[in-house]
Amino acid sequence: MKHAVLFLAYKNIHHLFDYISILDDDFLFYIHIDKKSAVSSDIIEALSQKKNVVFLSRKYTVNWGGLNLLKAILHLAGEAVKNREVGYIHTMSGQDLPIKSSREIKEFFERNDGKQFIEYFPLPSSRWTDGGLDRLNYFNPYDTFDRKTRMGKKLINATVRFQRFFGIKRKPFDLFPTLYGGSVWWSLSSSCVQYVLDEIRNNPAILKRLRYTLCAEEILVQTLLMHSPYRTSIVGNTLTLVLWEYRNGNSPATLDKSDFSTLQKSPKLFARRFDYPASRDLVSLIKKELLHKEHSNSYLS
Repeated sequence: MKHAVLFLAYKNIHHLFDYISILDDDFLFYIHIDKKSAVSSDIIEALSQKKNVVFLSRKYTVNWGGLNLLKAILHLAGEAVKNREVGYIHTMSGQDLPIKSSREIKEFFERNDGKQFIEYFPLPSSRWTDGGLDRLNYFNPYDTFDRKTRMGKKLINATVRFQRFFGIKRKPFDLFPTLYGGSVWWSLSSSCVQYVLDEIRNNPAILKRLRYTLCAEEILVQTLLMHSPYRTSIVGNTLTLVLWEYRNGNSPATLDKSDFSTLQKSPKLFARRFDYPASRDLVSLIKKELLHKEHSNSYLS
C-alpha cells in the first residue's frame, strides 16, 4: 500500500524537504504552493527532482478562509487517486511533520484498513463562533481580500458587518439535511476520496454554493461523507496532534523543543504547528529519532 501526502504550502518551503526526508518510498507527495508565495525557481526545481514528489502545482492563489484552499486540496486529490497503488490519502499543511516512523504509520493503516480518519460534528456547534453557520449565511469575501493584510482584514470585516446591520443573508445551504464541520487535516482511503470527487463532479451546485463561504474545506468533506455509505467506517478524529494553546506567538501553539516528550508519547501519527525559528531544534530532534528508528528497523529486518 502506498500513501499519498497532499501538501498545502505557502512559506518555509524548506520544511517540505525535512518532511520528505523522514518518510520512505511508499509515501508519494502531491504539493500545492500558494501562487502568491515568493518561492525561487531553484527551490521549485529542487522539490520537483525529489523522487517521491509526484506532482507539484501553483495553480491557485490561496487566502486563509477562501474557497481556493478547498480547490487546491481537490486538485491534488484528483491527481493522487489516479495511482491505483495508493491506499490512503492524507492532507497536510507546510507546518506539519510526521511524529512516527514510516513503518509505524504503514502498520497503523494496515491494522485499520478501511477506516476513515476525519473529525466531524453536526452544525451548528458550540465549537465554532456563532455555531459555524455564519460561515455559510453571509458572503465572506476571503478569496477577494487577503485577511493576512491589515486592509484585507478591514474590508472583510466591513463587508460582514454591513450584511449583519441590514439583515442580509444568503439562501440556506439546503443541499443536505444536516451540515457537518471538522478539521481539514484528515486521512481517508483512496476509494473514499474518489467518492468525494465524484459527488462534487456530479453535482456542481455544491461548489457553486460554497463560494464566499468561510473555510469551506472544514465543511464539505465531512458533510459529504456523513451522508454517504462511508459513514459507518468513519473514526471521528484526526491523526494530527495540535496543541490548542497560545504559545510562541500563535494559537494553536507553534511547537518547540519543550514539546519533544509530548510528541514522543502521543499516539497520533502527525503533528502541527511547526514554524521557524521556534521549531528548528524540535524538527532536528524528530528527524534524528525517526531516521534512527528506520535504520534500526531496516537492520533488524
